[in-house]
Amino acid sequence: MKISKAAAAAAVAVALSLTATACGGSKKDAASDGGASGGAKDKIVVGIKFDQPGLGLKTPDGKFTGFDVDVATYVAKELGYQPDQIEFKQAVSAERENLISNGDVKFIVATYSINDKRKERVDFAGPYFLAHQDLLVRADDTSITKVEDLNKKKLCSVTGSTSAQNVKKNLAPEADLLEQGGYSECLTGLENKAVDALTTDNSILAGYAAQEKNKGKFKLVGLSMSNENYGIGLKKGDKELQTKINAALKKMVEDGSWQKAVDKNLGPANYKNEPAPQITEGS
Repeated sequence: MKISKAAAAAAVAVALSLTATACGGSKKDAASDGGASGGAKDKIVVGIKFDQPGLGLKTPDGKFTGFDVDVATYVAKELGYQPDQIEFKQAVSAERENLISNGDVKFIVATYSINDKRKERVDFAGPYFLAHQDLLVRADDTSITKVEDLNKKKLCSVTGSTSAQNVKKNLAPEADLLEQGGYSECLTGLENKAVDALTTDNSILAGYAAQEKNKGKFKLVGLSMSNENYGIGLKKGDKELQTKINAALKKMVEDGSWQKAVDKNLGPANYKNEPAPQITEGS
């Protein structure tokens, strides 16, 4: 049977249309895999802090800087994502478990201390950093060298801080505790001599002290009033992702990237970091 040229052309057009549709559908399906399970990846959503200089900070021009950001970027790279495929989402302390369990983020790197209460709702990889509760004082202050020196002095921290309560209840009960809405207010008070010290994790204190505008104004006392093992939070039961993140953290330490990130982000405050901790989660 003879087929007209017009009919043949129409058949070819239909065939090409079907092929294009099939290819388009396949690409969409592959790109929608935003997890760490392999296959083509579009993006990955990672939770970080937006307001902690040196750790997790969103700058006025929309960029992200800090040690936690560097760790998150390294881990995402090992999972198959380039920096432009990472979407950083703000993870305030009170919402971290909800963000993970609701699937709003793949994992969280946000000065997230591992403890039993949190492990009831989420799993952790790591730890990747060991911090200690410390004090930040003015650079020229020689009157505070140990926690007992806070008695009769003014101590500042954020409202509801467990660090401040630890000092007030257990270490220096006669300290005059002032609670503020944020660490910036405490820093202003410290600079203006309205308060004598600021307390929280030494990593957070070092981040603030290392800011360009604060260089030379403050110093860490160098105390270890508690141990805070920072972990990477992820969905409970996701052992595959936990194993992959642990492997990425080990590699980051072994190739020197971990220490470089510490020095770059916290070094200007003369921060003396602990060695990278042994990974215990998932083992």
